[in-house]
Amino acid sequence: MHDRKILLVGVGGQGTILASRILAWIALAQGKDVKMSEIHGMAQRGGTVTTQICVAEKVYSPVIEAGEADTLLSFELLEAKRALHFLQKDGLLVVNNQRINPMSVVTGAASYPDDVVATLERHTRNLRLVDAMHEALQLGNSRVANVVLLGALSTLWQEIPGEVWRSALEANVPPRFMEVNHLAFAAGQQLAL
Repeated sequence: MHDRKILLVGVGGQGTILASRILAWIALAQGKDVKMSEIHGMAQRGGTVTTQICVAEKVYSPVIEAGEADTLLSFELLEAKRALHFLQKDGLLVVNNQRINPMSVVTGAASYPDDVVATLERHTRNLRLVDAMHEALQLGNSRVANVVLLGALSTLWQEIPGEVWRSALEANVPPRFMEVNHLAFAAGQQLAL
């Protein structure tokens, strides 16, 4: 794995933390130093979940400043827009093409912005919109949308062999869920191609 600064953002319950642990496992398996920071304050109430992962030969801090992330993996459209200032200009942006209304929209205090995808496209030429939730539902398990996104990401990080991704899944996912997670990963790869 190359040296990377990776930001993952989503909403509580989307599997952001598991995806982060899988990515950290991959970096460690590749002999890299890894530092990870999680913020998941109101996650159980549908709040934002953010994870920062720094990967290098030696990492001194897990903190990613504005404009430093080379990869942003977002589990929801608006969360991608909110975190966009962390992504380098033309950095890699992989986004679940799913809209989850925040509480302010649910209560009518605000409206969901119409310009989310256009804003993302203006920031980077390296945008991949992935219908991860749709694929997960096709597999009969909405909880594997996170692994669909990882499958899509794997096609863009070609320096990491497929067996390392599979080993990372097997090390972090309970055995009874392995089959559907392998299918989700393959579905994500297909979507990205």
